[in-house]
Parts: sequence; C-alpha cells; structure tokens
Amino acid sequence: MPAPSAPTTLPELFNAFNQLRVLIVGDVMMDAYVWGKATRLSPEAPVPVVNVSRMENRLGGAANVALNVQALGATPLLCAVIGEDQGGNQLLDLLHTTGLSAEGIVRSAYRPTTVKQRILAQGQQLLRIDSEVETDLNGEENAQLTACYETLLAQANVVIFEDYDKGVLTEASIQHFIALARQRGIPTVVDPKKKNFLAYQHCTLFKPNLKELREGLKLEFGEPDTDRAGFEAAVARLREVLTPEIVLVTLSEHGVFAQRQQEKTYLPAHLRTISDVSGAGDTVISIAALCVALDLPASVTAALANLGGGLVCEQVGVVPIEKLLLLEEAQEVGLAI
Repeated sequence: MPAPSAPTTLPELFNAFNQLRVLIVGDVMMDAYVWGKATRLSPEAPVPVVNVSRMENRLGGAANVALNVQALGATPLLCAVIGEDQGGNQLLDLLHTTGLSAEGIVRSAYRPTTVKQRILAQGQQLLRIDSEVETDLNGEENAQLTACYETLLAQANVVIFEDYDKGVLTEASIQHFIALARQRGIPTVVDPKKKNFLAYQHCTLFKPNLKELREGLKLEFGEPDTDRAGFEAAVARLREVLTPEIVLVTLSEHGVFAQRQQEKTYLPAHLRTISDVSGAGDTVISIAALCVALDLPASVTAALANLGGGLVCEQVGVVPIEKLLLLEEAQEVGLAI
C-alpha cells in the first residue's frame, strides 16, 4: 500500500499519519488491575487482606502499541494469538470497545491468553499474578498466524514486531515475515526482547534499550555519557550482525541515540516530572514506525519518538500518547522536518 507523499511541515506530518496503516504482529496481553484497601492481615497466613473497591482490564503488549498507533491517527492492524478462554473473550471485548479490529487475531485451544493481574492497595502494588505460557506456537497456530499476517500485509505501510518472548514470534517466523515485507517494499520496525534478539536480520529499524542491547549481544559496556566508545562499539556490532537501516536505542534518562549509515544522533531527554515509565517504549516504537513509513530522516524520527516517550512518562499507568499534545510540544521545541 503506497504511503502518502513526504510531508515538509509538522502539521503536514501529523496529517499524513492519518493515511497510514500499521501491521502490528507479536504478543498481545491483558493488563488486569484490582484496587482495594488492606487494613489487616489474614488469619490464614501472614499476608494482607485486600478489600476490593475497583477492577479494570486494559489492553497490553502489542495491543497497547495498537492503541498508540490509533491515538496518532493511523489505522492499526493487529496480528496475534490468544486463548479460547475468559481472558481472550475479555481482550476481544476491549478491542471492540476501543475500535480496534480483531481481523488478525487467532484463537487457540492450546495456550492461554497472557493476563497480568496486579493487586494494589493504598496505591502500592502488593502482588502480580501472571497467567501465560512462553512455549513456541505449534504448527497449526503458526500456520493460522502466517495466513493472517499475509492478508494484513497487503494493506500495510509498515510492520511493527512487538516481541515479549511469549512464543508467538519465533526465529523462523520472524525471518519469514521480514522477507515477505521486504519483497513488497514494506519497512519493518522491531521492539525486541532477549530470546529472538538476533533473529531480526535486515529489518528497517531496530529499537532496543540499553539493557536489551547488553543482554542481546552479551556485551558489557557503560552508559553512553561515560563510555561512549564502548556503547558505539556495541551498536557497530549490532549493525554488523543484523544489518538494519536504522538503530534507535532508548537511553532512559539520557534520551535516545539513532544511527543511519554513518550518521549518529544523540538527543538528551527533556526535563519532565516523571510519574510512570510504563508504556513509554510502546509509544516510542509507534511514533518511530509512522516516521519510517514516511521515510523521514533518522534524526527526526528519534527526536519525535523521544518527545513522545517523555510525554507519556508524565502520566500514571500505561496510556497512549495524545497526538495534539505531541504536535504542540514538537512545535514548541522547534522540531524541523
């Protein structure tokens, strides 16, 4: 599917987002929250008793990336595997409520829907209960996922791989999916985890954080502000192994780093009141994907993603980016395309 013509101003850029369709393939999950008060210990064990006052389910993982893509004005196409269980039913209900298509969702009788349930009292998390498996998809599941991916790829301007090491993405499927996208001239952007870190050869943009870069390459190096040579050597090694067009490394409080060919860009983090870093990576990869689809310079992609990641950190909990707020801030800092 052809992308809109290259924008030359920020308003044009943000309008161009509305014309993009983004295929997101990977691990979806349900984030469940139980809020209450804990005023006494259980007589059965030395644990607090939580009197529940409120419960909420939210879309997580690749589905939260879809929410970010949607918030930016683009159309998300979600491709994932969930269970034939209550968690899967609730996830589909949430997709419907938020206006996200379930066309690419495969339901399986062989694995549960990933659900992460958090128990909170007086604003503090007391316990998290994870219901999930991390085994690779079986042949039947993988065939269904591949069929959905191929159907949605024909509609997409860019593909996001959202990997949480839950087994939906495997080395073989990753390489097959990237090859299919390359055949069609569709760029691919990757939010990696440890297990498949080195499987994403020939992707367009690869976005690890510092921890993932160290673990994925099994290299030790310091922070970029104190060990720039060690950090850049690791990036060079990553580029040698995976040959991505663009490497975008999120550096937490130190901002972001981007490299395309020999051009390197370091951008500091903007001063903010940080409330919660949860979900910032989902926002960064969503913005980066839209910028890559429009073939923007790596420096512009990094700058806008850096702004967006910082903005969502000012909000409590995992929340999608606010498009108008991002545009206003990009204009305030004088971001040029």
